[in-house]
Amino acid sequence: MNSKSLNILEFNKIISILATKAGSKSGREKCESLLPSNDFNEVISAQQNTEDAVSRILKNGSISFAGNKDISASIKRLEKGSMLNTLELLNISEVLDNSGRIKSYLKKEHPDDSEDSLYYYYDLLEPVSSLSSEIKRCIISEDEIADDASPALHSIRRHIKSTNDKIHSELTRMVNTTYRTYLQDAVITMRDNRYCIPVKAEYKSNVPGMIHDQSSSASTFFIEPAAVVNLNNELKQLSIDEAKEIEIILGKLSFDCSEHLEEIKTDMDALTNLDFIFSKGLLALDMNATRPLYNVYGHVNLRKARHPLLDKKKAVPIDVKLGYDFDLLVITGPNTGGKTVALKTIGLLSLMGQSGLHIPALDRSELSVFDDVFADIGDEQSIEQSLSTFSSHMKNIVEILSKADSGSLCLFDELGAGTDPTEGAALAISVLSDLHKRSVRCVATTHYSELKVYALKEKGVENACCEFDVETLRPTYRLLIGVAGKSNAFAISSKLGLPSYIIEDAKTRISDKDETFEDVLSELENNRVIIENEKLEIERYKREIEQLKNDYETRQEKLNASRDKILREANEEAKDILQDAKNTADEAIRNIRKLENKGDIRAVEQKRTKLREKVNKVQGANSLKATISPKKNYKPTDFHLGDDVKILSMNLEGTVNSIPDSKGNLYVQCGIMRMQVKMNDIEFIDKPTIKAPGFTGGTKASTKKSMSKASSISTEINLLGMTVDEALAELDKYLDDAYLSHLATVRVVHGKGTGALRTAVQNHLKRVKYVKSYRQAEYGEGDSGVTVVEFK
Repeated sequence: MNSKSLNILEFNKIISILATKAGSKSGREKCESLLPSNDFNEVISAQQNTEDAVSRILKNGSISFAGNKDISASIKRLEKGSMLNTLELLNISEVLDNSGRIKSYLKKEHPDDSEDSLYYYYDLLEPVSSLSSEIKRCIISEDEIADDASPALHSIRRHIKSTNDKIHSELTRMVNTTYRTYLQDAVITMRDNRYCIPVKAEYKSNVPGMIHDQSSSASTFFIEPAAVVNLNNELKQLSIDEAKEIEIILGKLSFDCSEHLEEIKTDMDALTNLDFIFSKGLLALDMNATRPLYNVYGHVNLRKARHPLLDKKKAVPIDVKLGYDFDLLVITGPNTGGKTVALKTIGLLSLMGQSGLHIPALDRSELSVFDDVFADIGDEQSIEQSLSTFSSHMKNIVEILSKADSGSLCLFDELGAGTDPTEGAALAISVLSDLHKRSVRCVATTHYSELKVYALKEKGVENACCEFDVETLRPTYRLLIGVAGKSNAFAISSKLGLPSYIIEDAKTRISDKDETFEDVLSELENNRVIIENEKLEIERYKREIEQLKNDYETRQEKLNASRDKILREANEEAKDILQDAKNTADEAIRNIRKLENKGDIRAVEQKRTKLREKVNKVQGANSLKATISPKKNYKPTDFHLGDDVKILSMNLEGTVNSIPDSKGNLYVQCGIMRMQVKMNDIEFIDKPTIKAPGFTGGTKASTKKSMSKASSISTEINLLGMTVDEALAELDKYLDDAYLSHLATVRVVHGKGTGALRTAVQNHLKRVKYVKSYRQAEYGEGDSGVTVVEFK
């Protein structure tokens, strides 16, 4: 990859930020050595690693790699058979411990869980727990070996302690009794690692022993009494024995490490790679970045892309397409309008993606794997090399033209600037035309009108502009594809206070052809704004219509279900009536025949009379049911939401769900059924209010309000700006209300952010028994910022 372009596009700054995310020295070094790749499979693999790291961080939290010490020098010494010191052994132990900790982090929670790309390192890591435990058992710190490191060392140190005690006991006796008057101070000190006492110069002959030192004033001599010389000699020998035994222990531990050298090397390399991968994951979360899709066709489609070095809260995202209908994009617009930022955003995001880094853009953004990225951006004039602005740019362009091919991405800022405008524009068109013929993907910024015309005429070349608000004299930084921009020099100059007569004089010096072209651009821009506003309005109407359609279909389904239920119950009731009538008739016929055979005429007549009365009673009930009508004629204003009513034709009770329309029709909620009925088929009823003893609250109005709640529940809940705890409480209450309202589906708006709220919401939905399923919203529904829930 072109190193000059990496510096121009500030790729090194991204690498510096990435390096700060690493926890170990080797991890930082690997981050700092990262370069873009032009191998498609390598890029896809690196992107997959980053995505899996992000998923694990969101699911299990981040993990530290600070324990991954740099033991490469120790490994080389082990390969040569050298002995390691205590610090090197402790570092190896820490690496092995860290391997075990990372291995546990990578372990699958359930055997049925799928394996991601990082699970490979789970099999690769080998903690060698026995070796790590042995090192920590023997070595307490860099300067201390444990007494129990070996039986011999334990015995030596026990003798050292015993000898020390004897020496201190003897010297203490001398200091406090025998030589008390001869001493400068009643203390025991050491000279040349031997115990001594400070004797006054005039009494040195009174204390037999070896003189080891004297004070600077020669008033004090440090004498080792003869009584402890043998003990000090013994202590010295024990110290030598201790050093030899420690050397034996370190040698054994070093040998044990060499026995597991391959595992140690593998662990260190694996931890370094994992530190590097998780650094990319942390950077992606910090930038709110996503994984781009990749192709080999030179297609670029950036959706709401931000420059990663700008404040993500203030940066205006841009949409860029390249390589589909056109492979050359000419960006125009005023100075400070965002042209160069847009140019750098395209180049830097391409480099980041090919380095395995996620990019700060919406998901499903698309990039291509380019063989090389060339950039000519900024002023590189050089006095030492006798290069002017134009010369330095032209030197870069010559180099780019010699190396660029169909697999390259070329970026030019102010192409052809720094010389005569006419010649500069002609050169710029020729350069772009040559690259276009070679199918090179190219983006260029310019102020030249000739390039705008070239983009309008040439097939496969498209105009774009950075939007500018002339009224406020501020750029909006939005990149508009398909629209040629204006430099707005006159408008900007006027706003900045340039006298109007100078501006008017300048306008007279523009040719009619140029003025007409600029007027056309202005008119196109005005039309674009109008069309864009109308498009937004149409999109809003479409969403409202779609919502109404969904509501209608849901209500129609409920109505059809209610109608089928009513017909089914009516058929069953009619069947029961017919069966009852048949049974009654059969029984009556049998009884009448028996009585006729007995000749009891009076009894027969009584039976006939009872049968006739029963038939009349049934007919009367049916007649009453057929002709029943409301007790009074109601007006539309008599009906209010939540009123208790009875549907006379169906003998069903419910609550008013809507105000009567112009035809006198209104909706009534009867349990789970919502039916449309006429006013003249309804009468008001009074339901008794059931109260617990001592309960005085709960008016009819409040009862009606609670009963009508189901009909007014929204199909969407917005959790944006809430904490996880607040959001889950609101969501739980909303789901209960929505389910009781018999809504089929609802939308939960939780936003994207880091994904923590989305994960918490979806985990909560798994535990709700009446939730049938849930899914992430599709394109146009809210993407990953919305979850669609379906009830059972």
